[in-house]
Amino acid sequence: MSEEMFGIKGVSFRYGSQVALKDVSFSLMRGEALAVLGASGAGKTTLLKVVSGLIAPSSGSVEFLGRPLAGHWLKRQQQGRFRAGVGFVFSEPDVQLFCPTVYDEVAFGPLQMDMSGGQVRERVEETMSLLQIEGLRKRVPQRLSSGEKKKVQLAAVLSVNPEVLLLDEPTFGLDPRTQVWLLELLLRLKEAGKTFLLATHDLSLVEDFSGRAIVLSESHGMVANGATAEILSNEKLLLQVNLIHEHAHRHGTVVHKHSHGPYSSHDEH
Repeated sequence: MSEEMFGIKGVSFRYGSQVALKDVSFSLMRGEALAVLGASGAGKTTLLKVVSGLIAPSSGSVEFLGRPLAGHWLKRQQQGRFRAGVGFVFSEPDVQLFCPTVYDEVAFGPLQMDMSGGQVRERVEETMSLLQIEGLRKRVPQRLSSGEKKKVQLAAVLSVNPEVLLLDEPTFGLDPRTQVWLLELLLRLKEAGKTFLLATHDLSLVEDFSGRAIVLSESHGMVANGATAEILSNEKLLLQVNLIHEHAHRHGTVVHKHSHGPYSSHDEH
C-alpha cells in the first residue's frame, strides 16, 4: 500500500477579505504525479504555497508524512528534512534565481546540507549534467534565456534531491522545444520514484504525465478529484471551470458551436 506524503484536509485561505481557497481536501501518495487544474486565479499557486509551508492555511490542516505541517514540528524538529525533501519550482524562474553564477545557484542548496566541499562539487556536476547546463556554469542566471533560466531553476531544486516536487505552471514562458524537453525530464524523474504536485492549466502537459487530477473552480473550491483521463474527457466540466472555451458562429442557416482547447469538440445545429 502506497504511503501518504501529504494529507490536505478542509484547507481554506484568505488574502484579507479575498477568498483564495475554499475547503480543499485531498491526499498525495508517494510516487504519485497529481495535477492541480484550474483557470488563472483559481487558487493553484496559493494551494502549492500552503502545501510547501510557505503560508499557513486560514482554516483546515496540512500533514506531511502524518505530522502536522505547523507549529514547533516544522520550525524545530523536522524543518531541515522537510525543506530538503520538498522542492518548490515557481512559475517564474526570476523569483528563485539570486546567485551570481549558475554554478553558485546549483551549489546553494547542497551547501546548506553540511556536505563536504567534494560532495557539493560532485552533486553540482551530476545535476548540471542531468539538466544539460554544464556550459552555463559561469553565466549570470538573470541574463539567460527563459528556457535556460528554467533549466537552472530546476537544477537548483534538484541538487538537494527532494522526494517531492511542487511545480507551479512549469511550462510558463517556454517555447515548444523546451516544453518537450521539460516533459521528458519530468517523466524520467517520475520513473525514478519522485512524487509530484503539478499546478497548471496546460491540459496537454498532464495528459501523459499525471495519473490523477483535482480541479479548482473560479470560486476557489475543489469540484473534481479523479483519474486524469476521465477529467480531460469531461468537456462540460472543463467548460465550467474555464479550462476550455466555447463560441458560436453562423454560416447561412447553420450555426457552428466550437469548444476550444486541446480537449474540445465541434457541433453543428
